[in-house]
Amino acid sequence: MYFRRALFITFFKMKNFQEHFPIITSLDICARVAKNIRRHIENYIRENRLQALVLGISGGIDSTLCAALLKPVCELCNIPLIGRSITIETNKPDEIERSILVGKSFCNDFQYLDVTNTYFENRKNLLDLDDSKLSKLRQGNMKARMRMMILYDLAQLNSGVVIATDNYTEYLTGFWTLHGDVGDYAPMLNLWKTEIYSLAKYLLAECNDQQQNALQICIDAVPVDGLGISSCDCEQLGVQDYYEADRIFIRYLLGEKELEIHPLIKRYHQSHYKRNNPVIISREKLCGVNK
Repeated sequence: MYFRRALFITFFKMKNFQEHFPIITSLDICARVAKNIRRHIENYIRENRLQALVLGISGGIDSTLCAALLKPVCELCNIPLIGRSITIETNKPDEIERSILVGKSFCNDFQYLDVTNTYFENRKNLLDLDDSKLSKLRQGNMKARMRMMILYDLAQLNSGVVIATDNYTEYLTGFWTLHGDVGDYAPMLNLWKTEIYSLAKYLLAECNDQQQNALQICIDAVPVDGLGISSCDCEQLGVQDYYEADRIFIRYLLGEKELEIHPLIKRYHQSHYKRNNPVIISREKLCGVNK
């Protein structure tokens, strides 16, 4: 439980939006960020006597950057970086190829798993499915939760934790599945998506040829959730790219309230329940007298 409590405290502190401006672009700051992430993860591993880190690898930039950041830390702490590419019917061949390349390049314990047949069996329990967006979301949530079941079992088996790959842009948009594609330790949650790309480009220089190839391919790839909900992330967010998404968020958080009508900001408000989960009744309200 202390892993989840630490993550909740991190989320609470993120309410201070000002600390996320300006967006990081310089190589010097990218170097500092990479060093600090690795130092904090190393301390966390040693303080909690972890025996492994477990990472779901999608073939996207977020999980790939996590793998690149974590590999030298795991080597320093002499623990395995356990990676799994877990695909289900809607994952496209190029996503699968990238995820396998990333896993083989950065993880010392990697496997590719396809759980489509298990998903089809589980899907029989979902009621009233059709071709609607709601049905696609429900099926996408099941896929994410199935993947996380496997990752958490690996973490428990190996006395480790699951690494969350979310970034700050996704956090604000609620672009994740509750009890699905989340984790115990979120090294990049305070980085905008734009900063994820900057940090990934910075790390290219320290990679060997195979790792460079894997990281560059993921930098160039079109971001997609692999759940079959849309053709790409930005289609769901109502923007052309993540660069635009980050700028819209910054303008809004700095006071441009006319952006309230933008689809991105609507998602921000509509996903508040995810950032406030679970809803907890305070001790004061529990023991107080109703008025």
